[in-house]
Amino acid sequence: MSRTSYQFPEGFVWGVAAASAQIEGAAAEDGKSESIWDRFATIPGKVKRGDTPSVACDHYHRYEADADLIAGLGIRHYRLSVAWPRVIPGGVGAVNEGGLRFYDRLIDALLARGITPWVTLFHWDLPQCLEDRGGWTVRETADAFRPYAETVVKRLGDRVKDWFTVNEIPCFIGNGYENGTFAPGRKEPKRVVNQAYHHALLAHGHGVAAVREFGGPGARVGWVHNHLPAPQIPATETEADIVAAQTLYEQTNRQLMGPVFLGHYPDAFLAEAGADAPEVRPGDMKLISEPTDFLGLNLYAGDFVRAGRDGRPEVLPFPRGYPKGDLWWINITPQTMYWAVRHAAEVFGVKSTYITENGAAFPDDVTPEGEILDLDRQQYIRAYLAELHRASAEGFDVKGYFLWSFMDNFEWAEGYEKRFGAVYVDYPTQTRTPKLSAKWYAEVARLNRLV
Repeated sequence: MSRTSYQFPEGFVWGVAAASAQIEGAAAEDGKSESIWDRFATIPGKVKRGDTPSVACDHYHRYEADADLIAGLGIRHYRLSVAWPRVIPGGVGAVNEGGLRFYDRLIDALLARGITPWVTLFHWDLPQCLEDRGGWTVRETADAFRPYAETVVKRLGDRVKDWFTVNEIPCFIGNGYENGTFAPGRKEPKRVVNQAYHHALLAHGHGVAAVREFGGPGARVGWVHNHLPAPQIPATETEADIVAAQTLYEQTNRQLMGPVFLGHYPDAFLAEAGADAPEVRPGDMKLISEPTDFLGLNLYAGDFVRAGRDGRPEVLPFPRGYPKGDLWWINITPQTMYWAVRHAAEVFGVKSTYITENGAAFPDDVTPEGEILDLDRQQYIRAYLAELHRASAEGFDVKGYFLWSFMDNFEWAEGYEKRFGAVYVDYPTQTRTPKLSAKWYAEVARLNRLV
């Protein structure tokens, strides 16, 4: 009888991930200015229970112990982000040495423990002062990103070689400026939103340019993308359903992946946008499409798609009893891992990918013995990794996986109610406790295969 070992390729990267606004706290310390999430969280009704990121996981003061915790689990890669308002509080202009020193200390603490830092330049915490001047709807914000990115890369590039530019444009633009559920909470017309998407793409291009110019030998850079709506999974692995899924994947991703990987907005997008298409200036597309070394994919859930009777793709509704995580949008669909990687490669020509986020919120209970036996999260991750192994085994260049998240944290508009962490955080005491899933994942990383 043949057996599948689920062994991953030699050199496969196993990591954990977190983001500055979600864990650091110290919202007004050492020169940091207000971010859009600091402001948004103070508006009644925007974040559940009135939670704010002002303290979060107090990582700003506990980073040494957190680095010890990562190292103690045997994890050797950590994806983090830098807070723009901590480094350049005015958005542009004077650099805050106190903020840079924090990231110096953090990077040094990781390296001293044998942990490779992977740094994301922007994970949603825009300086509020830039939002006050228009935020991502104005080109000046993209222009301001260039000196910010250069400042960070120049300072950390002697120790950091793996970079991501911006994280999840569909979330921070779509949810921030179109439907208003995320900071800054605006609901703008389609033309304004499309222009904001374009400015975010320009920021990505500026981030790539900063790494290429100042990152030094061996520096690598990519972009982190998520799919809204969710990645498309063929309902059956037949030619008709696969074509339907890839057709819809192209339609729902061409506005962002077209410029980055094809060097232009696809004609179909421009025709669909019409008068709402973004203004593109000379040189924009060259900047946006400068070659990257990899694509980061944040993957949680997918949609099942079939070829409809009218020949168009049809998204199937989920039955009421379909298994979910602790958030309405986390339909448990492990096939997302395989198909998102395959679609990116076959539809947009993406050569190499990292899974930069994957995980799920589940309600966690602490046993009388102090354990968190999160079998739901552990089995979710295992099923998704099996599908990622399939992509790798079929020849797609999947280079690594970062579990979201390292520890429970400020989950944006959900506040502290929803827990994604492999490490449990008791917020009143800031005590950290590795869950069952953390210990299991550590063994997966150690053996480079599913267990």
